[in-house]
Amino acid sequence: MAEIEMPQNPADLIDDLVKMRFYQPTAIETADSITEAELRTALFVSTVGQGKPRRERVVRDLIKLAGGLDQAFGAAFGPKAGEFFADAKRTSQVTRRKFLQNIAVGAALVSLANCGSASDLAEDAADAPAVGDLEKSSLKVAFLPITCSTPIIMSKPLGFYEKYGLDVDLIKYYSWSVVRDAAIAGELDAYHMLAPMPIAMSLGLGSAPFPMRLASIENNNGQGIAVAKKHLGKINGPADFRGMNIGIPYDFSNHNLLMRYYLASGGLDPDKDVNLLILPPPDAIAKLASEQLDAFLLPDNFIQRVVQDDIGFIHLLTKDLWDGHPCCAFAATQNWINANPKTFRALNKAIIDGATYASQAANRKEIAAAIAPQEYLNQPVPMLEAVMTGKFEDGQGNSFDIPDRIYFDPYPWKSFASWITTQLIRWDYTTAEKAPNGGENFFLTELARELAQELGVDAPEALSRVEKMQFGDFDPNQAENYLKEQIDQFGV
Repeated sequence: MAEIEMPQNPADLIDDLVKMRFYQPTAIETADSITEAELRTALFVSTVGQGKPRRERVVRDLIKLAGGLDQAFGAAFGPKAGEFFADAKRTSQVTRRKFLQNIAVGAALVSLANCGSASDLAEDAADAPAVGDLEKSSLKVAFLPITCSTPIIMSKPLGFYEKYGLDVDLIKYYSWSVVRDAAIAGELDAYHMLAPMPIAMSLGLGSAPFPMRLASIENNNGQGIAVAKKHLGKINGPADFRGMNIGIPYDFSNHNLLMRYYLASGGLDPDKDVNLLILPPPDAIAKLASEQLDAFLLPDNFIQRVVQDDIGFIHLLTKDLWDGHPCCAFAATQNWINANPKTFRALNKAIIDGATYASQAANRKEIAAAIAPQEYLNQPVPMLEAVMTGKFEDGQGNSFDIPDRIYFDPYPWKSFASWITTQLIRWDYTTAEKAPNGGENFFLTELARELAQELGVDAPEALSRVEKMQFGDFDPNQAENYLKEQIDQFGV
């Protein structure tokens, strides 16, 4: 195919394309000749995960600036495409001009993909990320079907694993204790885990000591407290939970630690004044519906489920307790990391790349659709969209628009580990003597920063920070004082 020199000035590019009748006739005719699914494949799926970052940037800029994948398709190929371009020419001379360049190339890519020529572009080969000689490329990675695992799940259908030379088989589990046992047995290559689990396993809490490492955070916020409908109008604060049966997914979870933190702020002893029950999320839903359970603190897709099923209401989001807190993480055993250092870097980079993509609000609806199928979350898309976009009903007659109800910042701050460790000490899971470094050694923060920089993603220079929390900020440099002050203030 002969190369064509294209104008460098965006306005000239637009004029030339209009003269060529490219926008309206060619793009619309292409849209008419193939299905929307084929368009999506040509314009998005075929570009992501093929080691072609320049094409990915074009498509992702297009989607972001248009306000979402559906809007981008409507702008590029819908009946009002001409109006869109005319409007774009009249507005900003920076972002819109860049957008016009990108959307022109995006439309060209559709035509190229339709005739099978896109893969021949020399620039794609030059931009392909170097993955090196991986120790292994076929991997098995554990996940639980919750929105907290979004980057691990979406990286398969959206092509992030493939981009880094990996063929990943996602293995679904339903219990955190089973995931822990699978890791100890070496059954899989890497694992979706709760952020406290690598600390607990490495310290030997709940099992013999076993070295696990937390590589990146999978989601921030993304949890909440749901209460059975029979208690509607009766719950105003933590003290109102006295005597209740409350579900949590695992001892060594931020769900448990945040629930205890909240209850203690109301003067309740979580080990005496309520009954904390470890339950898989589907069981918690069933027990709440049958009034065997009064409340639970679980991932947001199950919190929203109580509203959808009209069995309860949302009392609060955990971001109200600790805005930006971690929930789940990507983790691997130290032994596996030692044996597969290049593969580990590639896998971690793929997940950080996916999390960065998920951090953009414009991509959330697309991601909700990608993780909804039966082999992943097996959840209705509208419910997942409510979680992912932060536009939701709380079951108490209120509507909310909270964009950071859940968000995705993969950076594993060591201050996360420090706070988790103070709570493990506070609730007698361990002692300060057994965790002298506050669990920080088990978070691979320096590596996460290095990989983010290789991806061109902004990453903090600091390893720790002061965590802003509802009942007293946490300074990791004053962890011992913080723990004492919490106990003195709330009595537990």
